[in-house]
Amino acid sequence: MATEAAPEWLEKGDNAWQLAAAALVGLQSVPGLVILYGSIVKKKWAVNSAFMALYAFAATMVCWCLWGFRMSFGDRLLPFVGRPDFAGLDAAGFLSAQGFAGAYPAATLLFFQFVFAAITLILVAGSLLGRMNFKAWMLFVPLWLTFSYTVGAFSVWSPNGFLFKAGVMDFAGGFVIHLSSGIAGFTAAFWVGPRTAKDREAFPPNNILLTLAGAGLLWMGWTGFNGGAPYAANIDASVAVVNTHLCTATSLLVWLILDSFVFGRPSAVGAVNGMITGLVCITPAAGLVQGWAAMLMGFLSGSVPWFTMMVLHKRCRFLKHVDDTLAILHTHGVAGSLGGILTGVLAEPRLCRLFFGDDPRYVGLAYAIRGGRAHAGLRQMAVQLAGIAFILALNVAVTSVVCLLVGVLVPLRLSDEQLEAGDDAIHGEDAYAVWGDGETYEQSVHGSRRYQMTANPMSSKVDDII
Repeated sequence: MATEAAPEWLEKGDNAWQLAAAALVGLQSVPGLVILYGSIVKKKWAVNSAFMALYAFAATMVCWCLWGFRMSFGDRLLPFVGRPDFAGLDAAGFLSAQGFAGAYPAATLLFFQFVFAAITLILVAGSLLGRMNFKAWMLFVPLWLTFSYTVGAFSVWSPNGFLFKAGVMDFAGGFVIHLSSGIAGFTAAFWVGPRTAKDREAFPPNNILLTLAGAGLLWMGWTGFNGGAPYAANIDASVAVVNTHLCTATSLLVWLILDSFVFGRPSAVGAVNGMITGLVCITPAAGLVQGWAAMLMGFLSGSVPWFTMMVLHKRCRFLKHVDDTLAILHTHGVAGSLGGILTGVLAEPRLCRLFFGDDPRYVGLAYAIRGGRAHAGLRQMAVQLAGIAFILALNVAVTSVVCLLVGVLVPLRLSDEQLEAGDDAIHGEDAYAVWGDGETYEQSVHGSRRYQMTANPMSSKVDDII
């Protein structure tokens, strides 16, 4: 029986799955990437790195409700962006009305799309760890969300976006999230500048076990990332989940084998990179390809980004010049582009119908050639490449402008003294109350008068007020 809380148009099962999928994606960021970032960096940067992720998650939520959601999925303002308004605050009952997709309220869609926007900003932070001024990061997040992410999301995913209308295939964010974060992170890293020479030379993880724990949350959370893309608890969601894990496992193993043969030993951090490239590569294709294609994508995502990171990066002067801390360009930019191209080749017509409906435009090149429709496949490849070019150009341009604007207001890079001290100088906090090998209290930042703190860091402030 329909009620005001459960109207006839509401599919309770779909709504429950969509909220669960959103929660899984949210856990990828908090605590997933908070843990991963805090553990994969040097000890002196643990707090700052984790805090950058936590701040981005909170700031994105506020901006998303105020204007971001409607700019990404609202009424058309321009061919590439929606009209901002305060509907996300439930103006005129917006949140309780049926959303633009799925058989559930707009509130569910707002939350589901928020966690995607938030993780994109957190991925951008991965390129900037170990030297960006936190105050600059506080300004960067809302500006980049407003002028870059919303444009990409509207263009590719909104029914009113020009790339959506052109027929681009991006199942769950290979373009909107991963290519965007890879290009934006690399561009921002160029403008912010590098870490100290000492940090660039040696930047060991402070806790690899926690890195693996954060990576595990990221991997399992991808069940909701790709499984929630169909906006329903249906067959395509199940296919997307299986393909996601199959591609990821294959990619991890390929990366691990390459590390073992080339460097002589398997690397846990290398395995995490292979896991991430597999997750990223399958994202634009998860519910559109068959299992064998997912494995093929895993083989390529474990080898192509490995080559660009381990070989090409070291031979290219420009790539070496830009300090991309966690190699987000390779793990997300390269892998996202690769996934978008392979989607245009391997998308299976029947699965495309499950996701896009009965539209003959959506077909992979391989199947189009086999079916005597090579022109349709070539057209799809052209649309995929156009989508990559648009996202690339958008993020280079907007990220550069945002960095230059923020740089006018506050320094983008920390001071030399802060870079030397790390967390204690920036936040007055330290990740672990232990000292390094051969280090004593007097030699540490805690024993230095320059950064001396009271037993209670707030007590001196309270005394001043009184």
